[in-house]
Amino acid sequence: MILTILILLPLVGALATAFAPAALARTLGLGFAVATLLAGVVAASQYELDAGMQLTETHTWIESLGVHYALGVDGLGLLMVLLTVVLVPIVLLAGWRESDAAGNGGAKAFFAWTLALEAMSLAVFTATDVLLFYVVFEATLIPAYFLIGGFGRAGRGRAATKFLIYQLAGGLVMLASVIGLYVVSANAGNPSFLLSDLAAIDIDPITQRWLFVGFFIAFAIKAPMFPVHTWLADTTEKATPGTSVLLVCILDKIGTFGMLRFCLGLLPDASQWATPAVVVLALISIIYGALVAIGQDDVLRLIGLTSLSHFGFIVLGIFVLSPTGGTGAILYMVNHGIATALMFLVAGFLIQRTGTASIREMGGVEKSAPVLAGFFLVAGLAACGLPGLSPFVSEMMVIIAAFDHHWLVGSVAVLAIVLAAFYALWMYQRTMTGPGLVSVADLDRREVGIVAPLLLALVLFGFFPMPLLDVINPVVHDTLAGVGIAQEGGHQ
Repeated sequence: MILTILILLPLVGALATAFAPAALARTLGLGFAVATLLAGVVAASQYELDAGMQLTETHTWIESLGVHYALGVDGLGLLMVLLTVVLVPIVLLAGWRESDAAGNGGAKAFFAWTLALEAMSLAVFTATDVLLFYVVFEATLIPAYFLIGGFGRAGRGRAATKFLIYQLAGGLVMLASVIGLYVVSANAGNPSFLLSDLAAIDIDPITQRWLFVGFFIAFAIKAPMFPVHTWLADTTEKATPGTSVLLVCILDKIGTFGMLRFCLGLLPDASQWATPAVVVLALISIIYGALVAIGQDDVLRLIGLTSLSHFGFIVLGIFVLSPTGGTGAILYMVNHGIATALMFLVAGFLIQRTGTASIREMGGVEKSAPVLAGFFLVAGLAACGLPGLSPFVSEMMVIIAAFDHHWLVGSVAVLAIVLAAFYALWMYQRTMTGPGLVSVADLDRREVGIVAPLLLALVLFGFFPMPLLDVINPVVHDTLAGVGIAQEGGHQ
């Protein structure tokens, strides 16, 4: 029941916040977000390492179709749940005043839609029935659309529409594969959408490939990957920084989560078949995202494009099909969420002070706001994999696995580190150093309190990643065992 409670808390909170008096909306919304965080901690305390899918509950939903309300988490799901419940209260606190800006639905709408998105995201990460997964996968688009279109800068409506069109197109393609899985199970004599039932079916290689294509396209759009990534930069440029954190650091993780859960978990032969093409697409995403980011003037658009490069690393780690790569990819999912959230939120504080997101109109901020500049520098250094910060560990694991896969793959991946250092330090230099085009107030205690936990997490997991690795390793072992890769070996 703990997982159901985890989903219902923010859902009820969204409804309560939407109908509460305006004066109470923010406090009520934050209260439900904190309660959800505590429920997530309780769920984590009940989780046992190396015990497979846990905290499960299964109830018949549509008996004639074999559809169930089925929930459960393994290490991958648990980490995504914890990342979600930690980031949402931080986003609400960061948007405490921002949500009052003229021209949007006010704080009530911002807090309510954020909680609704949290509920749907938690349902995605815990669903163990394919049709239930699909329903909540699509349901995340509703609050996301209103958060993008209702809050942010001019042009946000168009960005929200583009986001929705891309995501709906991916969802429709995935629906064909969802139906295909049901047909496969029915032909096997046990019509079911349960992941446990589907994993036990021996699906022929040709059918696997068709099903894989449907799932992969949807997840590549969600992640996103080249060439179906163009919605990302427009969205992060026009949406509020808090909304971008929700989209890039939580919602987009559904893409790589789905690749592990469905592509590798249910369609192992097709995953091996597709590995060469996916690795090439991942490398293109890594290099292209970094190169395009270098030429951006809008700081939020630049950060969004860096995530295209980072998601390329995650997908590369998944599809080199090695224990080191898989572990690095899942660890990267967590670390990217922490580092990018810090960068978006600090950039948001900077934009509030300068009144612009244009990098060329900033400069010299570190003279008047050294604390803000310090947080921004750490976030930038995390993006380029500085040793001692948590993304370094995951990035190195993926690169090692890439070299094990093929020396050329590893060489291209290493090039991205140089490019990342270039765009991160270039962004910092142009905004924070120089003659001082703007004089701004430094971060106050409230703002420092909001982003300090993210900074502490970057340092803590940079020096001591074992708590995360202990949760990740059993998942990678079980997933690769299904693909036919031994834990001590690499890609055979």
